[in-house]
Amino acid sequence: MQRTPPTLPLSDDHSVALRKDQSAERWLMLSLAGPALLLVLVCMLLPVGWLFYLSFFTEDGAASLVNYRNLIEQPSYARIFRTTFEVSLLTTAICALVGYPLAYFLSQLPTRIANLCMIAVLLPFWTSLLVRTYAWLILLQRTGLINTWGIDLGLWSEPLPLVHNMTGTLIGMVHIMLPFVVLPLYNSMRTIDRSLIQAAANLGASPVQGFWRVFFPLSLPGLMAGSLVAFILCLGVYVTPAVLGGGKVIMVSSRIALDIDTFLNWGSASALGVVLLLLTFLLLLLASRLTKGLSLLGSGH
Repeated sequence: MQRTPPTLPLSDDHSVALRKDQSAERWLMLSLAGPALLLVLVCMLLPVGWLFYLSFFTEDGAASLVNYRNLIEQPSYARIFRTTFEVSLLTTAICALVGYPLAYFLSQLPTRIANLCMIAVLLPFWTSLLVRTYAWLILLQRTGLINTWGIDLGLWSEPLPLVHNMTGTLIGMVHIMLPFVVLPLYNSMRTIDRSLIQAAANLGASPVQGFWRVFFPLSLPGLMAGSLVAFILCLGVYVTPAVLGGGKVIMVSSRIALDIDTFLNWGSASALGVVLLLLTFLLLLLASRLTKGLSLLGSGH
């Protein structure tokens, strides 16, 4: 049995020199990252700090917690947050249900064909969000193409309420958020070692058992990442609920725009933004814990 030669302890001079070199390297990396850190400070931290500051002032400029107290006491704000999380959860769930089979299908194709098919997934990114939203409005309205074709084909006799409600909002949101779920899922599925599926088959597992016991657990981190991105983006979406919801689906972003544009109440709008930001951070913290658990679960399989 080969023995590992013992390592000699460093002398004090060598230890001091090594620490100095490490410290100099850290300062060098910090100086190189300085412009980027300054840009983050100016473009993100300062506006967020200003948002926190404004949330503690009333319309007449007096320092108070009235904006946060209104969020707790007024039932309308509870309905707004409930609607926001309901739309975000439903959109994320539908995107996961639709996106997982699509990503699985793409991951099973040869690389060249899969890359060509990914163009269809990436195509919505090449079109303006506002254009896509108004395109759905044209399709879903009472005299739109879907209702017109449905009535002409005899599928239904009266125009269906597909827009200016929760249904239209979810359709538009799913169309916008679906690529954010498919892309991480596809990347996660592509990195799964196919020999693991073959090993499961050699051990007597059926294709369905191999999928659920081997492939699906290993793809959970990608599903979690895509769903998290879609959910967080849904929390702050403004254009789609405003256009397809028709004023009936009021989310936090819509209320913030109303407080600023109509009531000029920066304090109330800032308080809403602060609460939504804190909730987002809590969700990210919870998701990071859950993602670690899913990674351990996948490695255990």
